[in-house]
Amino acid sequence: MRAIVSRRSLVALFAATVSFGAITQAQAETLRIGYQKYGTLVLLKAKGSLEKRLAEQGVEVQWTEFPGGPQLLEGLNVGSIDFGVTGETPPVFAQAAGADLRYVAYEPPAPLGEAILVPKDSPIKSVAELKGKKVALNKGSNVHYLLVRALEEAGLGIQDITPVYLPPADGRAAFESGRVDAWVIWDPFQAAAEKQLAARTLRNGQGIVDNHQFYLATGAYVGKHPQVIEALIEEVRGIGEDSKADPQKVTRQVAPLIGLPPEITHEAVVRQGYGAQPLSPEVVAAQQKIADTFAELKLIPKRLSIKEVVWTPPAKVVRQ
Repeated sequence: MRAIVSRRSLVALFAATVSFGAITQAQAETLRIGYQKYGTLVLLKAKGSLEKRLAEQGVEVQWTEFPGGPQLLEGLNVGSIDFGVTGETPPVFAQAAGADLRYVAYEPPAPLGEAILVPKDSPIKSVAELKGKKVALNKGSNVHYLLVRALEEAGLGIQDITPVYLPPADGRAAFESGRVDAWVIWDPFQAAAEKQLAARTLRNGQGIVDNHQFYLATGAYVGKHPQVIEALIEEVRGIGEDSKADPQKVTRQVAPLIGLPPEITHEAVVRQGYGAQPLSPEVVAAQQKIADTFAELKLIPKRLSIKEVVWTPPAKVVRQ
């Protein structure tokens, strides 16, 4: 009888150990998200709904802030994050560098949410007058493509100006001190410069760029955790719908998070695109055009195929 009890005890102990190991493994799963100072992910982080939803799948969420898209995708490339959001250009540079990335969704165009700015008292009145001038920008960011297209529209090339590659904070300092003649920047830094410095818009993206925001993940992560990515995009889409419905509410939420006054934050909020969706063929074609442009300018070392790194969610099985 004692032997039987002992055997039963061992079986129970083994079962409990396996169960505990499974729970520990599930709890050890972590989704590492990279975000920037402004955008839908800031609202999602503040809301906390993603953490609650993914906790049911045994997944924890970690957040890391980056100063810009290129830095964020470098984090993706070296494996410090699994997911993030950037403008159009950073994933092109990252893919060219061999990063294991996948486009998983995009936001609608926001061409007014980036611009070439000049100081309020600058004599420069047109993009053509930037010839020979110093222009600050974050290399490889969405505004890099805006600058290329704006110069092209004015009959100039990138070789006709002196690019000064600086992240946003340093770019503002250079702009404010007069060490550069123009600054190509995105919201909310753009809105802050317009309101606080009375910076003048030389050219925004209207008519020449889409300024899409892309949600990206590593190929390894989407391969192992497609259900997590789908849940994440659903949460992002819900935040976007709320934002479209009540921009004043979003402004009140975001302003203290990014440390800017409501009037500046609101300007950025209304210029942003909302509504994360899977990439359409048209969006893939537009992104391919950006990649081709940078390849032609020798800013990336080779031609790319965007459609090869667009993630397709696995088909759901319909039970009869």
